[in-house]
Formats: sequence, structure tokens, C-alpha cells
Amino acid sequence: MIKRQLPPNASVASEDTEGRLVAPAASRNTQAICDLLQLVAPPSGTALELASGTGQHVASFARCLPDLRWQPSEIDPQRRASIDAYTAALPNVSTAVELNATALGWHRDFGKKDLIILINLLHLISRPETEALIAEAARSLNVAGRFVLYGPFMRSGELSSDGDKRFHEALTQQDPEIGYKDDSEILELLRANGLKLIQITEMPANNLAFVFEKPGI
Repeated sequence: MIKRQLPPNASVASEDTEGRLVAPAASRNTQAICDLLQLVAPPSGTALELASGTGQHVASFARCLPDLRWQPSEIDPQRRASIDAYTAALPNVSTAVELNATALGWHRDFGKKDLIILINLLHLISRPETEALIAEAARSLNVAGRFVLYGPFMRSGELSSDGDKRFHEALTQQDPEIGYKDDSEILELLRANGLKLIQITEMPANNLAFVFEKPGI
């Protein structure tokens, strides 16, 4: 993943009194994503969160889905420390590992997963990085494994709120290679990598959650 200069309102986190990072977006959306996962996640097995960020999400997911074994991952060492601080007391969460989710080949070390989750990353990376991430995630899933993808997206080539328009414009002005991906583009990429759409769910703050499954041969 290329280190990019992002707008001030992207990927924001501050430190709390216990040395953990707190991202306002994660504070707002964690419960809604937990509610979705309780409906669509496998009841047991192994789960990988890509680009786990502060650790707020995976700590909550591990509590609401205790029969899954969770592996958080993150490229940034400060955020890996925060993840471990959030999850230290949780028996079903492994230590956060360094993983660049946009690099080719990581499925060889992180394969055989029953669930993979990615939250709020695709608008911060380029189209080639998106293609690599999705290809690697598809290779990493077990048969019947599920890939849950959450974030802001264009809808049929259109930005559907003024806030989305402002944020997308700020992203592309900072770096023309990044910005909102189109929902149809994501569907095409995931299907091209052999995944089957289970559902698309409207989420709070105008976000979408895609749920895909790896079918049997």
C-alpha cells in the first residue's frame, strides 16, 4: 500500500488516556456492523480483518461473535499497538500482524479463512490496489467463506449525498488515483474473482455493506 497524503478528515484517530487510538467513524459505525455480522457471518471458524485500524472494530466483533477466532491485521505499527491494547483481554483475538492488504501474494500466509472483513479502505486506495486486495481476499477464503466489504461508494456512477461529493472531491484533489469506487465496479471485480453476491445492505451514514461468498468448485 502506497503511503498517501490524505485530507484531514480521512482516517482520523486520536489517543485516549489508556494509549489506545480512537477513530470517530469507528465509534459511530461499530454497532451497525456488528448487527450485520451477526446475521451474515459464519457461526464459527477463523476470521481475518484487513486494515484493522485502531482496533475498535475487531474488539467489538470478537465480543459479539465469540465462536470465531479473529486475526486483526494492519500495516501501521502504531495502530497495531492500539489493536493489541483493545484486544489484550479477549481470548478469541490473536496479536495484530503486519499485513499490506494491497500487496500480491499475502493469501499464501493468510489463507483458509471463513470470514474476511474490510472496512472503510477502498476509497483511500487506487484501482490497481483495489484489484490486488480483492484477488488476494478471494484466494484466502475457504469454500463457503464470506467476504464482508463496508464503506462509502458511488451508486451507478453517482455520488448520492452532498457530504459524499465533498469527501470524494477532497480525496481526488489530494490524490487523483483514489476516491470513491462505484458499486457496479466492485460487483464486477468480486464476481471476476469467483465470489458470489449474497446481499448488499444499506448502512448508516450512506454507506454500503457487500456480502460475498466463495462457492464450491
